[in-house]
Amino acid sequence: MKMKTPFKRAFLAIASATLLFTACKKSDLTQTGSSSTSNTIAVAASLTSSTASTSSTTQDSVYLVQPCGRGGRRDSVAQSSLPSAVGSYLSANYSGYTFSKAFAVKDASGNTTGYVVVIYYNNTPVGLQFDSAGAFVKVLEQREKGDLDGAGWHHGGRFEHRDGQQRDSIALSALPSSITAYFAANYATDTLVKAFRDRDSSIVVLSKNNGAFATVFTASGSFVKRIQLHDSTGSAQAIDLSALPSTAANYLSTTYPNYVFEKAFSVSQNGALKGYVVFIDANNTKYAVEFDATGNFLHAKTIH
Repeated sequence: MKMKTPFKRAFLAIASATLLFTACKKSDLTQTGSSSTSNTIAVAASLTSSTASTSSTTQDSVYLVQPCGRGGRRDSVAQSSLPSAVGSYLSANYSGYTFSKAFAVKDASGNTTGYVVVIYYNNTPVGLQFDSAGAFVKVLEQREKGDLDGAGWHHGGRFEHRDGQQRDSIALSALPSSITAYFAANYATDTLVKAFRDRDSSIVVLSKNNGAFATVFTASGSFVKRIQLHDSTGSAQAIDLSALPSTAANYLSTTYPNYVFEKAFSVSQNGALKGYVVFIDANNTKYAVEFDATGNFLHAKTIH
């Protein structure tokens, strides 16, 4: 299951070495320069596939979706020129990230209205939009070149799990024995809820035990980290996306365009609802987004 939001299609793309700039036409991808009114900037991205006996990595590009304001432009800026709030946000939410590119977004009068920053996190590109003061606005959607129009994905493509079939899911019975042994030894009272395999073959296991948790393992089943998804402890109950307050659902579709819904929990204490946490995938990076009992956003945690 997924959530989609209509939006004006304008595309920002960032290439590993060369920036591709055009007029505001999503079909034009050829001009170069340091100032852009383009719809696209291609971002170098690795695609890893593996089987029990072989693994391979290919390098291609994806395209970041970002509105191109009428008469506006994007000027390339150094990381040091970004508001300090941007750096603080990245360090807090994407620990160990690698900076790639940044742009000041300007209106027709030349006023800076915001910033776009491209980073790599776990070797996966992430594009983020900030306002003029450096406050986070949203995670930019990514698409492959052939999917710039339409739904934004195709079967067999990098984002095929947007069809709602949760192709990254792993049956709990199929988890490596090292993972089940880890839980038995360290979190024996956890109830395992769902498991997912990321593009880099790492595994994320969702569980509940006086709260909801995500535990990350390497492809071979070695422990990496454990994160409590909701700040409040309490009874966690798995729920459907449709059970979320509309305020929460609208926040997700606006802040993580074309995200993929993976799992959600309601959290209660002594029978009183405390809030919700939603586990999503946005462009092959997984997040836990927390809301209060009425659906107001509290904060998000980057899981992997």
